Amino acid sequence: MKVIIRMIASGLYAGYSPVAPGTIGSLWGIVIYLLLRNYPVIFIFVTMVLFIIGFFVCAKAEEIFNEKDSGKIVIDEIASMCFVCLFIKPGWFMILTGFLIFRFFDIVKPPPVKRVERLSGSLGIMLDDVIAAVYTIIILFIIYLLNAAGIFPDFYI
Repeated sequence: MKVIIRMIASGLYAGYSPVAPGTIGSLWGIVIYLLLRNYPVIFIFVTMVLFIIGFFVCAKAEEIFNEKDSGKIVIDEIASMCFVCLFIKPGWFMILTGFLIFRFFDIVKPPPVKRVERLSGSLGIMLDDVIAAVYTIIILFIIYLLNAAGIFPDFYI
């Protein structure tokens, strides 16, 4: 069972990357989006399943890795990046923009992200990324509004 928990929590071992495991996990979220973007109902379902599995697995993964919110746990980034992708218009500019903004908020952890991260177990691991995703979605919405106002040409959005 520990092997399965490690595999799921680490995003098929992406969390074991020696460099930027959270970024690799976020990229997994984009890969899932790209594979399922033409099947929105399935993509929404997969995103929900990732969150549910993440909440069940993260606390156990902390025990296995013997570390609070271990960098090896990336299911939170995968699920949250999928959540961001639910609000992205198709196109490389917005995918890249959403990815970069999400990584910024996930790394910088503006309030209340840092406070939520301190919660114990799965709640702290998963919810800080959900809040970073919500911040990202808000910024993306502002970009869409600026585009509608003619500030960003359609070429970029």
